[in-house]
Order: sequence, then C-alpha cells, then structure tokens
Amino acid sequence: MTRSWWIRFVVLMLLIVVSTLALVPTAFNLPAEKWSLSKKMNYGLDLQGGLYMVLGIDFNKVYRDEVVGSFRRAESYMSGAGFKLRTGALNTSDASDPTQELIVETGDVNQASDKLIEFFGYTRRLVSKNGQSLIFGLGREYRSEIEDTAVSRSIEVIRNRIDEFGVTEPEIMSQGEDRIVVQLPGVKDIDRAKELIGRTAKLEFRFVNDDVPEAKLNELLERAKKSGIEYKKGQRFSEWVYQVNEHIKADIPTGYLLFFSKTVSKTTNEITELVPYLLEQDAPLTGDELQEASVRIDQQQNRPYVSLDFKSSGAKIFEEITGKNIGKRMAIVLDGNVFSAPVIQSQISGGSAMITLGAGDYNTQLTEARDLALVLRAGALPVELEFQEQRVVGPSLGADAIDMAYNAALISCAVLFAFIIFYYGTSGFYATLTLIVNVLLVMACLVGFGATLTLPGIAGIALTVGMAVDGNIIIYERIKEELLKGIPPREAVAVGFDKAFWTLLDANVTTALAGLCLLNFGTGPVRGFAVTLLIGIVTTLYTSYFMTKLLFDWHVTKPRQTLSI
Repeated sequence: MTRSWWIRFVVLMLLIVVSTLALVPTAFNLPAEKWSLSKKMNYGLDLQGGLYMVLGIDFNKVYRDEVVGSFRRAESYMSGAGFKLRTGALNTSDASDPTQELIVETGDVNQASDKLIEFFGYTRRLVSKNGQSLIFGLGREYRSEIEDTAVSRSIEVIRNRIDEFGVTEPEIMSQGEDRIVVQLPGVKDIDRAKELIGRTAKLEFRFVNDDVPEAKLNELLERAKKSGIEYKKGQRFSEWVYQVNEHIKADIPTGYLLFFSKTVSKTTNEITELVPYLLEQDAPLTGDELQEASVRIDQQQNRPYVSLDFKSSGAKIFEEITGKNIGKRMAIVLDGNVFSAPVIQSQISGGSAMITLGAGDYNTQLTEARDLALVLRAGALPVELEFQEQRVVGPSLGADAIDMAYNAALISCAVLFAFIIFYYGTSGFYATLTLIVNVLLVMACLVGFGATLTLPGIAGIALTVGMAVDGNIIIYERIKEELLKGIPPREAVAVGFDKAFWTLLDANVTTALAGLCLLNFGTGPVRGFAVTLLIGIVTTLYTSYFMTKLLFDWHVTKPRQTLSI
C-alpha cells in the first residue's frame, strides 16, 4: 500500500475512534461529569419532554406606560429653556390611544408647544391645545415601532434569562403580532421557570409622600372596594392597582400614584397582606441605569440580599437625588411591588444600593435572591407578559418516540443492508460499512456542535442514509460500465470514482443550498431537520466517496484480484 493510502486510513480510524468516544455518554447513559471527553446528546422537546408556553402581550398597558414615561425628561428639558411645566391628567378612555396633559405654568404656551414638538420628535403628537393645557399622545409611526420593539426585546430578554437558568437549546419565537412561544426541553422545575420568564423585573426608585397618612390611604382602598374594585385571585395585580388609582385619583395629590408592598403566602400563593404607599408618578431612577446585580450575605443577620451597582450615569443621579432628599423615604419598587422604603439618612455616593428579601428560611431567601439577581442582570422585560397557554410535555412521549424510531431504524437498516449485500456482493458489504460510519459521524457531530436531536432531525438522518446509498449506487454503476468495456478492476475502480465525483459533488451541493435556506428561514422543527441534513451531506460525501475509495484501493491491490459488484 502507498503512503497516501496509509495516511487516509489513519485519518479514518481517528475519526471513528473520536466519534465512538463522543457517543459513549449517550449510548451508556453516563452522567456528563463522569465522562470528560464529551457531553451527552441534547434531545428536543418532542423527545425528552419539557415546558411549552404561549405568552401574550397587552399593548394597551405598553402604550399607557410609554405615554407617562418620558414626561419627566420633558419637564427637565423645558425648564432649561425657561418654561415650567406640570404634569396633568392621564386620559385612558381610549385604551389603545392614551393621552397625557401637560400644563404650562410659566412661559408662552405656543412657544412651549413648538419646543415640546421639537423635543419629542415623531414619538409624540399634539392632540389638542386649550389655554395653558397641552394634550399629547403617541405618534402613529412610533406606536408601530413600540409593538415591533416590545416583541423583539422580550424575546431577547427571555433568551438571556433562560441561558442563565441553564436550559439547553430553548426555542423562543414570535407568533402573530402579540404572542411569544417558548419551548424549554428537559425543564424539571416548571414553576421556577415560569417565574423567571414572566417576571418583568422593572426596577424603580420613587420617593414616598408621607403627607397623606396610611390610615387615609386604607380608607380610600375601602371606598374603592365598596365600589366593586376588589382584587380577585387570578386577576393581574398590576391591572387592579391601575383600577384603584383611576378610582381615587381625585382624592390624592396630582403627580402621585398608589403602590403596595404585598406579602404572598408560599403555600396558597394568595396575598396575605397589603401595605399602601403613595409614591411619585415618575421615577427619577430606574433599572435602565443598573450595571450589576449580585447576591451577597449580610454577615450580622446571616441573610442573603441583592446588591445593586449602577452605571456611572446612574450613580450620579442616585447621589444627586439622595443628597436633595435627606430625611425623606425612598421606595425600592420592583414590578410595582414595594420591597422597602428606607429613610435617606445622608447623601449616598458610590452608586450602590441593596434589596432585602421577605420572610422565609435561609435557603428560600437565597433562591429568591439568586432568581432576582438573575432577572435584573438579564434585563427587564419591556412589557408585562400574560401566560395564555401552558403544556407540560411528559418524558414518556419522548421515550415512546425514541423507541419507535430505534426499532424502525433497526428494521429498515437490516433490510437495506441485506439487499445491498445480495445485489452488489463484496462491494455491497463495503457500502454497508460506509453507511454505519456515516451515521456514527453524524451523531458525533451533533454531540460535538451541541445541536439538539428532534424527531425531524431523525428524519434528516434517515434522508442522509438514503443519500449515502444513492452515492454508492452512482459510483458502483460507473465502475460496472468500465468493467463491461473490458478494463481491469484496478483501472476500472480509478476511472469509475473519477467520473462519479462531480456527479456526487453537484448533487450534494444543490441539496446543501436547500438545507441552508431551511436553516436560515425556518424555525423550530424545520431548523432541526436542516441541521442534521447539512451535517449528513458532509459526512455522506466523505464516506460515500473517500472511505469507499479507500476500501476499494485496498481490495484491488492484489494481482489478478476480481471485483464483486
């Protein structure tokens, strides 16, 4: 044998050995930590079970929050230009097009109007002008931009959270204009996964208005309750809070909203205590300025808490607002829930703050602290998501599917191999060896790339086997043509492989282009099929041509060697 043949043989043996070692954890169900050479194969939702959810977006609430959100910046901008503004009433009679009133207290209202239009640009439109009152709503183009951005940002934030949660190969995609589909293969802790995904993690720092006593606030709550505005289990808490504020807005100072510190029972998941707080409508500092959130342990009380570190701009704002409001209470609000409201004793520099957890043992608080830090690091959801559908796919479905696919593969391969060997003889046996190595390489590549095997992926492997058989047939028939011309086996093999190469390459390249289109434009099962198809094309070309040629070169080296084909 030539040196070139031995080099090709050693490369083939190395590929087979490495591929076999890569599949050992999957084949023998070994824990990943006990086999350092490779990890186990990832199975999709359809094979190993997990969580399937459909999340909906309430864009009316998004519009309302967006209308309110930027007017504090407008007031600051206008004060620098010599105008004094005051935020007026929020009109939500048309939920899909809320409007906000701005009252010009100092300066010409027409000049103020032009200045505000210049400041807002296309994001706001002037709805009406009445005396010193200006009514602004969302710009039409900006509304569409909000919808697109809300969905794409939500998908990005959910993906970041799931990545930190440790789920392998999640599937997250938009469905229609206001829905997001999430598939989490192999998730065991369903409730925790839902909590991490659905939590908006909207962090705000708001100042407390202590001029209105808590007894007065409780009296307003009782009045709202008698009017039929009472929180019911299953209702979105944020929507109930909004209804309460709409009902009592005439009885509280302008520019303030009612928030609550709520205690939820760990066993019944019901609210056991509500403490009202009257807070500023606009938050001077939000989680957008957050740099890092981490879990720390209070050494004195042996309790975990979440440490917050702000960006340089956020640290400057934090230092400024704490310096101007010494003696006042500043509430730390997360997703509308007041975590704490400490009194500012002195100006706080350095850009750090902390969130303490509620009641519970050490382990419970530590888990809550880790989850809270996770969602704060991964980013706040731009919208509040509603769980519209949830299906827990049991692992028994995956086991049945794997068993049926396994049995079908054994039967089909046995029939295929028997037919090939019967029809082509020794050459058919060589083709059988290349098919086995082909499947081995495909499975090893899936493990090596960290790809996920799904039922459509198994279909892609089946298609790969079919393409490999087709490649062997093309080569063998070319060799047959040369043998019929009376050419000796050694020369017939060389000519047959040379003539078949470009046919094989053309067929595989065109199929690969189709696979790339499926991978680029497809989603979910289509992408799983495309991944295995593309990997299979590479392995098929290698085994059908190069490995088969290696075997034939070895077979025809002996003088007067016959060829069974």
